[in-house]
Amino acid sequence: MTPPHLTDLPIRALTVDDLRSCADLSEDRGWPREEHKWGLLLAAGNGYGIDAPDGHGLAAACVVTSYGQTHAGPELAAIGMVLVAERYARRGLGRRLMTYVCDDLLKGVPLTLHATPYGRPLYEELGFDATGSAEMLRGSFRREASDPAPEAGPVAVRPATGEDIPRIVQLDTEVFGTDRTHMITRLPAFADRLLVAEDGRGELVGYAAIWPNMETHVIGPLIARDTAGAQALVTALAAATDRPLRTDIDVRHEDLLAWLKDRGLGSVAFNAVMTRDIPGLPGDWTRRWAPLTVAAG
Repeated sequence: MTPPHLTDLPIRALTVDDLRSCADLSEDRGWPREEHKWGLLLAAGNGYGIDAPDGHGLAAACVVTSYGQTHAGPELAAIGMVLVAERYARRGLGRRLMTYVCDDLLKGVPLTLHATPYGRPLYEELGFDATGSAEMLRGSFRREASDPAPEAGPVAVRPATGEDIPRIVQLDTEVFGTDRTHMITRLPAFADRLLVAEDGRGELVGYAAIWPNMETHVIGPLIARDTAGAQALVTALAAATDRPLRTDIDVRHEDLLAWLKDRGLGSVAFNAVMTRDIPGLPGDWTRRWAPLTVAAG
């Protein structure tokens, strides 16, 4: 029997049972395995994949995280972790998977993704436009003597409690531009540390999390009213770990980027923030400093 052409292979839904295969696929392409992140994305979102015809794991995969569910469908969907096994690269599988997700599953739904320079040409062909940019930083955070202690900063920073979760969801919906309760309520279990920032009246003006990713700790989400508030949250999170930090900062936040670089974090890469069927991301970018993960928008 003649084997099917690669682009004729069926696409199936992935589950948390596919976590190891997803991590293997990441490793195959030279990415970290990131099993902790894959676990969150497969639980909170919907994974799609193509089984490798040679019987060894996945030939391709991606994850979709939908937000703001309405009777007409999601208000926004983020696509991430688009990967094709090295042995099947440049043979149309990535295009096949993305076309299925964008034009069949999510036709008419506003879409967003973070694109590497390698993936951007394909996404542009599929109708995505670059509407922003994020700079990935990585390094060991070095606190300066002039930095105020977290408890003496412009806002009061403290660990989040269960009672804070509804307030965090409310603030996040306002800043992100659509509801992502199903993601935010997973943060206490997913993150190693979840902090909130309050002003002098006790109003919640920011929150941030730090979560483990291989040998690093990732800061995200990072929501704050202003640069000083973002700095206070980062300083408090950095004090809780000895691992190198990693985060992805909207390039429009130039002051925070300069501050982080002064404290030991170096630039790793730039990713284009791309959208389709929407002129740009909703919400208030001035208070949105870093995503939970670029894979989830």
